[in-house]
Amino acid sequence: MAQWQEITGGVTAPKGYQAAGIKAGLKPSGLPDLALIISDVEAIAAGVFTTSQVRAACVDYCRQNLQAKHGARAILCNAGQANAATGEQGVLDAVESAQLLAGELNISPKSILLASTGVIGQRIKMTAMARGIPQLVAELSPSASDAAAQAIVTTDLVTKSIALETTIGDRPVRIGGIAKGSGMIHPNMATMLAFVTTDAAISPHLWQEMLSRAADRSFNAITVDGDTSTNDCLIALANGQSRTHAITEKGQDADKLEAMLTAVCQHLAKAIARDGEGATCLIEVQVTGAQDEKSARQVAKTIVGSSLVKSAIFGRDPNWGRIAAAAGRAGVQFEQENLRIQLGDFLLMENGQPLQFDRPAASMYLKQASEGAYLKEDTVLILVNIGNGHGSGIAWGCDLSYDYVKINAEYTT
Repeated sequence: MAQWQEITGGVTAPKGYQAAGIKAGLKPSGLPDLALIISDVEAIAAGVFTTSQVRAACVDYCRQNLQAKHGARAILCNAGQANAATGEQGVLDAVESAQLLAGELNISPKSILLASTGVIGQRIKMTAMARGIPQLVAELSPSASDAAAQAIVTTDLVTKSIALETTIGDRPVRIGGIAKGSGMIHPNMATMLAFVTTDAAISPHLWQEMLSRAADRSFNAITVDGDTSTNDCLIALANGQSRTHAITEKGQDADKLEAMLTAVCQHLAKAIARDGEGATCLIEVQVTGAQDEKSARQVAKTIVGSSLVKSAIFGRDPNWGRIAAAAGRAGVQFEQENLRIQLGDFLLMENGQPLQFDRPAASMYLKQASEGAYLKEDTVLILVNIGNGHGSGIAWGCDLSYDYVKINAEYTT
């Protein structure tokens, strides 16, 4: 029996959360561009952020608040302007955004976390922000997760949302999440933007540890184009409104909650990879036989991030040599005579030696995956074994199409 079940509601599925998403006039397109997630009570907050040395003002703002161990009540996200590389004025704009929302909600600015997405080098349109915040607060609803998910996207073709439910101490516990991301995806922490909520009661240090591990096994295991964003952030709130006992140490309940958190993050991460700009299919690389999980993930992510592998899959070319070459340059030690590569049901290489296989049928497998875009059967599965170790890992990505170049060549024009 499954440990949890999927439910509706996204970030407002857990008890004690509301959300909103509106058109504030931040995007030139006039589409929804301002989102808010709020907990009815102060929540434990955890976060993982970009490792880029060029960071948006919201990233440093959130880091400072989390390091100060403030509880959190709200997450405010604007789309349209990244507010990255905008100097001191960008920092002041971020602070003012928090102050404006704090005044409207009658809470402390220190209990507000911020996120931004859009064009690097552009400041937030503060006139539109100031005008939009009262409307945003007025639109808060326990059923508005979808509106918030829509308001955080940029080049995404679809919104990303999930909610799961399990039981702890015979009471229901829920985790919900929304995310955005399509291009500039090669996280060294999380992804473009992801927000997770739970009504579980948990200690701050355990929640942060769980989130960091979940990020490594999800958002840190995807790549679209090899570019890490200036604005990457994964923020998770836990408000305790399930009324279950507090999880303060490792054990069965902690393991169950972390497993569900990881499942939520993996669902959102795969949705981002599947929605890669111009992508026609999701690629999943499973690596086994490594010394440890980290090494296996490193090989998997190198393969799925290879422009040559991605291009071959888009061209429906079962070119196993590109997979072997990517595995070999991943920086993980293994003996090439142990290398085994399989594409779907097609075994291409074993014991470091090429095998005869039905090339037209393998090419058709890739073609069928591209025709199943946004369905479960759109996944191209690559299985790689590099030895006899116990380490295994998975990474996700997408193919590289002509449209990716077109979308990004015209991004600011």
